[in-house]
Amino acid sequence: MATALNLLNSLATSSAALWRGTMSRPAARQPAKTLVLYDIENCPYCRLVREALTELEIEVLIRPCPKRGERFRPEAERLGGKAQFPFLIDPNTERQLFESADIIAYLYATYADRKPPSQLRIKTVDTASSMLASGLRTRRGMFARSSVSAEKPLVLWGFESSPYARLVRERLCELELAYRVRPIGKAQWQDFALTPVRNRLWPEFEHVGTYRRALKAKTGQVMAPYLEDPNTGVALFESEEILEYLDEAYSSL
Repeated sequence: MATALNLLNSLATSSAALWRGTMSRPAARQPAKTLVLYDIENCPYCRLVREALTELEIEVLIRPCPKRGERFRPEAERLGGKAQFPFLIDPNTERQLFESADIIAYLYATYADRKPPSQLRIKTVDTASSMLASGLRTRRGMFARSSVSAEKPLVLWGFESSPYARLVRERLCELELAYRVRPIGKAQWQDFALTPVRNRLWPEFEHVGTYRRALKAKTGQVMAPYLEDPNTGVALFESEEILEYLDEAYSSL
């Protein structure tokens, strides 16, 4: 029952955020070096940046900085001079940015060759709906829990608004596990069909997104979330199984 209620709450959270971070319209250029985002999963301002990264289909290395965290928060404060999130580092341009609206404008200007959502919209409608979404999740994805570190970042294939991927991101944040996000936002109407239906009706369907194509080639299907752990060789679909694995492998409670 608790699992079902948590998922329903996550669905409501996606609705509260107006399902931003679902669609993909890839950037004109992809960064040669992976961007780094110091992030708190349930922070409303961090969510806005992750939504933009899904839309632009830009891979990012997330270093989670939950409250009471000790693994990446000190590093972020040392590099940026303050404990404020989101905090983006672009090793391609050596730019460091705080403030979600500034980061989003930078991403579009640097990689997309098109205008971002208006600053007015970001600071009013988008921020208000993101704050409502964070309120629904309360403490989930906000506070660190005791864990062991991972030598290599994990890899999460998903998209920001996915209610299932959110559950995994929350746990990764709480366990302070660095992870790469490979965004598989939806770009065609067929992407909205359930995976078994899509595979049956359109077995030769060609996905548009780079990471959707890569995931299909790797696993034979496109579903969110899909987690790979290069430290153990484990790879899993299904959020419930992923959460069980993360707790068994990394939680030290």
